[in-house]
Amino acid sequence: MNRTVNVVRMQLINKQTFVWVPLIVLGASFAMSIAIYAVLYNAGIPGPFYGGGSQAPLWVLLFVGVSSLTLTFPFSQAMSVTRREFFFGTMLAAAMCAVILAAVFAIGGMVEDATNGWGINGYFFALDWVVASGPLGAAFFYFVMAMLIFMLGFWSATIYKRFGATLLTTIWVGIGVLMIAGFWAIGSFDAWVEMFTWFAELGAVGFAAWGLLLTVVLGGISYLTLRRTVP
Repeated sequence: MNRTVNVVRMQLINKQTFVWVPLIVLGASFAMSIAIYAVLYNAGIPGPFYGGGSQAPLWVLLFVGVSSLTLTFPFSQAMSVTRREFFFGTMLAAAMCAVILAAVFAIGGMVEDATNGWGINGYFFALDWVVASGPLGAAFFYFVMAMLIFMLGFWSATIYKRFGATLLTTIWVGIGVLMIAGFWAIGSFDAWVEMFTWFAELGAVGFAAWGLLLTVVLGGISYLTLRRTVP
């Protein structure tokens, strides 16, 4: 366990990657979103205002997941860290980052609800579909989304390191083709209403539960791939 904790410390040597860059992106995205809402509110548009800026810090974790393997894994092997210790230590570091983001989003959502969207009816954190499950449900949703996006980056990096760019590109192209085929099937059966109804009834917590399952599956594949990966 001590060696696993040492991997966390190793990952956090450069705090910019796991801490400061996601927080800077979060702060900048929040400030720009609120500024846009204020301009619209002062122009006489009543709102409510919503935007997609809250996704920005989450997608940063995709690149954090990539760099946590490609930049740190070779160094860890030179320090005689086992692949198992590296994997679980890195996941623990990612979970710490995800907890921070989840707490910020949950608290921010409560503040926005209490202040009527910062007094301008503008919402960055308190997206209706997410906060409908309450603060804890929102925190769980954002935690899982952060871990899932991080794991997508980490999984992609393990595939790249083990099998090369050709296979990784082929896999992502295949995923894109499957998504398009899925949309085509939904349209062919005229099932858009049923799909959106199911999505709404699932709720943020239910959606996050499926996301957690996918995160675990990607984590298992990454762990098995990492065992045979050359630094």
